Amino acid sequence: MSDLEAPLRPKRKKVWVDYFVNFRWIIVIFVVLPISFTLYFLTYLGDVRSEWKSYKQRQKEHDENVKKVVKRLKERNPSKDGLVCTARKPWIAVGMRNVDYKRARHFEVDLSAFRNILEINKERMIARVEPLVNMGQITRVTVPMNLALAVVAELDDLTVGGLINGYGIEGSSHIYGLFSDTVVAYEIVLADGRLVRATKDNEYSDLFYAIPWSQGTLGLLVAAEIKLIPVKEYMKLTYRPVKGSLKDLAQGYIDSFAPRDGDQDNPEKVPDFVETMIYNRHEAVCMAGKYASVEEAKKTGNVINSVGWWFKPWFYQHAQTALKKGEFVEYIPTREYYHRHTRCLYWEGKLILPFADQWWFRYSLGWLMPPKVSLLKATQGEAIRNYYHEMHVIQDMLVPLYKVGDALEWVDREMEVYPLWLCPHRLYKLPCKTMVYPEPGFELQCRQGDTHYAQMYTDVGVYYAPGPVLRGEVFDGAEAVRQMESWLIDNHGFQPQYAVSELTEKSFWRMFNAELYEQCRRKYGAVGTFMSVYYKSKKGRKTEKEVQEAEQAHLETPYAEVDEPAD
Repeated sequence: MSDLEAPLRPKRKKVWVDYFVNFRWIIVIFVVLPISFTLYFLTYLGDVRSEWKSYKQRQKEHDENVKKVVKRLKERNPSKDGLVCTARKPWIAVGMRNVDYKRARHFEVDLSAFRNILEINKERMIARVEPLVNMGQITRVTVPMNLALAVVAELDDLTVGGLINGYGIEGSSHIYGLFSDTVVAYEIVLADGRLVRATKDNEYSDLFYAIPWSQGTLGLLVAAEIKLIPVKEYMKLTYRPVKGSLKDLAQGYIDSFAPRDGDQDNPEKVPDFVETMIYNRHEAVCMAGKYASVEEAKKTGNVINSVGWWFKPWFYQHAQTALKKGEFVEYIPTREYYHRHTRCLYWEGKLILPFADQWWFRYSLGWLMPPKVSLLKATQGEAIRNYYHEMHVIQDMLVPLYKVGDALEWVDREMEVYPLWLCPHRLYKLPCKTMVYPEPGFELQCRQGDTHYAQMYTDVGVYYAPGPVLRGEVFDGAEAVRQMESWLIDNHGFQPQYAVSELTEKSFWRMFNAELYEQCRRKYGAVGTFMSVYYKSKKGRKTEKEVQEAEQAHLETPYAEVDEPAD
């Protein structure tokens, strides 16, 4: 949006936090980056040590650790102890909520030992892993075997447990759905200490469908079996620039992976990977990837780009060059492609270290990148944290594919955040209504991208400082998020709850469906043991009184049963 088109807003008076944020890079360079690098290295050594163990030894350790969890749960006195949560410190989580619920009374269960890959079964094409296994760890093991999870979230630090209980997506989600859709079985320790294995067709099938998006409030996940797919050594990536209005950019994005003839399941017409980055209200670059062999990649004339090297330009800036030089094709090593956004945290790295994308920094200190999100959170006090909540946006808007253009116009009008990330995903029509679900009757509309069994949605990733903030103008971040949440409810969209949410409990259960979730909470004894998903996602500190009131509230009729129009 140009200065002439931008709405007139009063200038915001600067406070001491503004100056601290502007010079926070000093702490990041001299404190956060060195500690981050050390932690990454120590974690890597731990992963290597785990890989040296036989699967039999890992399984033995897993069984022993599960017994410790069961014993710990049985030690809890419901009349004296608080609600159950993991022992992970509040600042360690990758999400932006800062895990406020742990600041009140709670009963901790330590799951820190659950970070082993338990089995790679090539016959069943299944990876059985513990919940703290992260994406960097799993791709380091599977890609050399020419295997990968069907959905590999981009950032190395994202864990299996977080992607299952919360939200996970990748450029292959237009084929396989969200990360949780690729899970074959969950191993869960319930409130009474029972260990159960839930699949879509066994006696715990209701629990299987209720686990995704539940934020660990139905039981403690101790292992998962996840679908593997065969992959090749390289990703053949085509960068295609699109210019025009926001609706034109949206249509160009849709056409990049959704055939207009409706042949959505044809691998000849649909790429293996898709994403689009919108750089401003008139320009975008659509990327479509196909797996390619070493032989193909190394043919004369083909360009190989190893984007994983620390000195390479940040991926989103590299992709942006297509706006000037036009469409081009290159081959990227598969594992490096999977983690293409890790080093610069999409484009958030530009705000954290404004000069980190410059060639001199990339060559000299780029090997220290990225800073761990957990350490960035640990080095910010309450004032800095509140500042980011008000002056910065990290949100994902999950919207039906045909409404992407409307969503882009809304973000441009209300937030003016660029770049934007677009990634499609299927939302399946399941035997039961889960927390997130497609629009009723979508299969009758035959819209572009949809099939009879799944509606195509898109994640509109909104990550950066809004335009008014960059111009030094007044901006109410909390109100902008409230308006975004209201828009999502009105348009059958969803907001992943890793982000800061302003939803009231009533609005939360208008966005999400509570029926199956609440049934499972009662059936499997989660009420009074684990906090509700809304309470766990709620913004702000939790008091002892709130804990007690929340426990009682779970015994009453959920808001989801109230069906009334938006306020």
